[in-house]
Amino acid sequence: MAATVEGGDATVANDTSGESPAPLDGPSFKDQFKLFAKFGDSKSTGEAITLSNSDKWMKQAKVIDKKLTTTDTGIYYKMVAKAKKSLAVKEYEEFLDKLAKNKKVDIAQMKQKMASCGPPATSKTTPTTAMAAVSRLTDHTKYTGTHKLRFDDTGKGRGKEGREDRPNEGGYVQGYKDQGTYETTH
Repeated sequence: MAATVEGGDATVANDTSGESPAPLDGPSFKDQFKLFAKFGDSKSTGEAITLSNSDKWMKQAKVIDKKLTTTDTGIYYKMVAKAKKSLAVKEYEEFLDKLAKNKKVDIAQMKQKMASCGPPATSKTTPTTAMAAVSRLTDHTKYTGTHKLRFDDTGKGRGKEGREDRPNEGGYVQGYKDQGTYETTH
């Protein structure tokens, strides 16, 4: 039913076109497939998805639960994939059909959840380090002895030069103070 307002009067018209309502705006199942197929693999074109990316997608979409586990997905994935490492869209849909049929899950609802779960995201990852800790550890003024030589005046590490004492290869013995004063004319 659709309501229209004209001149303050509300009239109700029946929609008898028989068409289903337009799908919600957002990525389609195939768009999501490409995003998750590319996720974490810079060389992937998004044409085929691996089992690990499939599991990430299903977890994010909350398809994997007590009834459907990653063990189940691994078993049915290998049934469809045989020796292949990844599945194309058609093969992946075949995998979902087998999985839904054998685990008695509604395939349409599963695909709808997977299409509307959003782009791939990292969860439960370690946050970046606190800048205060890094600046405290690289502040050369707080170190004494040979450790203060590991950083230059700006706090940047000096690498191997700051960790090792290199011998003087000037050709003179240790302790000789007048290096460079000897005349070669003698």
